[in-house]
Amino acid sequence: MTPINETLAQYSELFMLIAALIYLVSFFFFSWDMASASRSIRKLENELETVNTKELVGASGPSVNEPNDRKQLVSDDMEYTDGIKRPAANIGVAILVVAMLAHAFAVVARAVAASRAPWGNLYEFMTSGALVITVVYLLFLLRKDLRFVGTFVSGVVLLMMMGATIGFPTPVGNVQPALQSWWLITHVSVAVVASGIFALTFSMSVLQLIKQRAEKQGPVNGFMRLVPSSSALENWSYRLNAVAFVMWTFTLIAGSIWAEQAWGRYWNWDAKEVWTFVIWVIYAGYLHARATRGWTGTRSAWLNITGFLALVFNYTIVNLYFPSLHSYAGF
Repeated sequence: MTPINETLAQYSELFMLIAALIYLVSFFFFSWDMASASRSIRKLENELETVNTKELVGASGPSVNEPNDRKQLVSDDMEYTDGIKRPAANIGVAILVVAMLAHAFAVVARAVAASRAPWGNLYEFMTSGALVITVVYLLFLLRKDLRFVGTFVSGVVLLMMMGATIGFPTPVGNVQPALQSWWLITHVSVAVVASGIFALTFSMSVLQLIKQRAEKQGPVNGFMRLVPSSSALENWSYRLNAVAFVMWTFTLIAGSIWAEQAWGRYWNWDAKEVWTFVIWVIYAGYLHARATRGWTGTRSAWLNITGFLALVFNYTIVNLYFPSLHSYAGF
């Protein structure tokens, strides 16, 4: 058995709690951004209306242009645009970076303390998965303006951190022989990244439904004006899910190969195996229906949400209450 570095293990637990608290602060600022958006947009629209009025002074006949006070404030390509100032969202992003650094230190410290990849139990999977969600989100922020989904992303990460630290605290320790394989790194790391992307597209699908409802009811007002159109959200969710689906397919195949090495069979009808396949089927159905059957709008969004809920079910309820060969993993 590999000796455990207790000092690093304690630092890991401490910084995991610190990261969770910082995520809470980031969530607060993103929520503040949502709450203050209506006032900021109203101020910008008044400025645009004033400019529009000045431009029309002395003009003969009615203007053929649409009024600038309904100017689109966000790009459907999610590019950064000039216009409304969002200090609360910017602070939220900055604090999220700090949380990510503290979180990364905690995960790495745990890995070094145990001399293995930090994915040997549910606590480690949830904390590592939350870190991946944050990293994926911040990487996209370098090129795309996804501040509008910051509340949802930071909220999901915060829930995962609270669930791990409060609901499934697990001391640093060695893993069972079946997990002492390089497949732990290959299989689980890809699954964690895929889950992080699925979490991001889940948030986008939730916003898609809200935005779509606002578009049907009339002129979009308030924070929803800072969110791209529902069709743009759907298109981006589809693109990202296509990438994550390839990763999840690899996860399923790699898991079967690992199962053959650990238990002598590629498929054991284990609860975790079955639900991993169920998730694969849901996302495969989503991609197929979206690409070939014309499932767009509400149906596409709900199918994507269903896939993520199945993912959450797999890593919570199945791990806790279903008889499984994976039960030795510290769940």
